[in-house]
Amino acid sequence: MFVATPTAWAFDYSAWDALLKKHVLPTTLDGVRLNAFPYKALKNDPAFAKVVQQFEGHSPDALKTREEKLAFWINAYNVFAVKMVLDHYPVDSIKDAGGLFGSVWKKQVGTIGGQPVTLDEIEHGILRKMGEPRIHMAIVCASVSCPDIRKEAYWPDRLEQQLTDQAEHFLMNPGKGLRVDKERKTIYLSSIFDWFKEDFEAKGGVRAYLAPYVPERHRAALKDSGYDIEYMNYNWKLNTL
Repeated sequence: MFVATPTAWAFDYSAWDALLKKHVLPTTLDGVRLNAFPYKALKNDPAFAKVVQQFEGHSPDALKTREEKLAFWINAYNVFAVKMVLDHYPVDSIKDAGGLFGSVWKKQVGTIGGQPVTLDEIEHGILRKMGEPRIHMAIVCASVSCPDIRKEAYWPDRLEQQLTDQAEHFLMNPGKGLRVDKERKTIYLSSIFDWFKEDFEAKGGVRAYLAPYVPERHRAALKDSGYDIEYMNYNWKLNTL
């Protein structure tokens, strides 16, 4: 069993890790397998407010290594996506937390190091600029079609293994990650790989980048240019129990 050594890092994720282990449970919504949150129970758990305070009180300047920065901002995105839902709960979708004249992604969700932050700023202004496309399979926008929320926090010294596992897990899910129809010679991928195509193109293209992470039985199809790629509809319903 992995035992974290938080004193080795600029930020201790133990409290967030404990919440994930306590609350995240597998379920099926609209025929899609996923990990879900019981948002009602989480809203009444004082431990979540303490986690938010911990992230809000931390200065990003204390993060030194690339792994520390990636782990912090991935966890921060996931924490604040949950906070956005809870701040407006009950909602059917995180998008319901947006206003008539503004996107939920551009809405201030909290502060970090004394500076206001939005989910858009964390994703596009910080994480995408770090050149790690697997973030798109690690950050969770509180929706059915999102990658699954892990039952553990991301840790700097385990990040490579966690991101690889997360990518493999997402692409193993035919309901939202990847599905292959051999009769139609079509590969169905999450819309995430269309929306952020340029991030994968910078690493050799979607097909080449995903090949090491897809189930072995699908690798030949992914490498076969005779297979078309289509993108699945995205289900924005809340990933809740």
